[in-house]
Amino acid sequence: MVELGSLAFVFVAGLITALATGLGALPFFFLSDVSDRWNVALWGIASGIMLSASVFGLVLEALGEYIHVALSRVAVEPIPQRELMLLAAGLVAGILLVYVAHDLIEAAEVDPHQYEEADFKKLVLILGVLTVHSFPEGVAVGVSFADLGLQGGTQLLGFVVPLLAIFMTIAISIHNIPEGVAISIPLRSMGVANWKLVWWSVFSSLPQPIGAVIAFYFVRAARDFLPAGFGFAAGAMIFLVLTEFIPEALAVGRGLPGGGRRELAAGVAAGFLAMVPLVFV
Repeated sequence: MVELGSLAFVFVAGLITALATGLGALPFFFLSDVSDRWNVALWGIASGIMLSASVFGLVLEALGEYIHVALSRVAVEPIPQRELMLLAAGLVAGILLVYVAHDLIEAAEVDPHQYEEADFKKLVLILGVLTVHSFPEGVAVGVSFADLGLQGGTQLLGFVVPLLAIFMTIAISIHNIPEGVAISIPLRSMGVANWKLVWWSVFSSLPQPIGAVIAFYFVRAARDFLPAGFGFAAGAMIFLVLTEFIPEALAVGRGLPGGGRRELAAGVAAGFLAMVPLVFV
């Protein structure tokens, strides 16, 4: 039986990673109105961040154990077919989530109050998908705490914490900061207040402490199905970028020279490259 204190400790670790997402909204407290040129570039940066996190942070994380083993050997062994199938199934499920969510939101009757109807629907779609995608990251944190209380870890607040768990909590927290930026960019363009940017950024990661506790409790089963969870997150984010972020950027940049494509491309490249070092931390 898992002790309640251990569950609470893992929950706090997951909550720390969620709160880190709110740090990504803080730069917007110091920004004034953004021109169309910068708005397109910011959409591009958000797209680059999410694409880079999907490819390097999620897909490679799903297969990372086998990739590291293969690189350490002279004879490279193929990745087991089961893991590839789980990853592929997760990718398809993530894409279907965005597709179905988009159709449901478009067909739904909403009362947006302070937002225009189209913007409110986009806000719901973006936050909904990003909230769902954060769950596998919480699962990763929970799995890393599998050896909590056993020998070989570091003493912290009365617990023997595995070094892997400390690393994973820090890594996911760092990873979440640019995700907070990615969330805040579209919301800022909709006129959402600064403190609400922080709230929505944190809100999008609240499934992480929940996922951490569930994965910690059912760690063996969670470890087996992690490739599907990471694939699900990656599929959802990539499809969201292709169907929402990039079309929105091109719509905003319609009046710019070249339709804003140069600004968009520069933003995507900047976001992608900025995220690469973080996903290897």
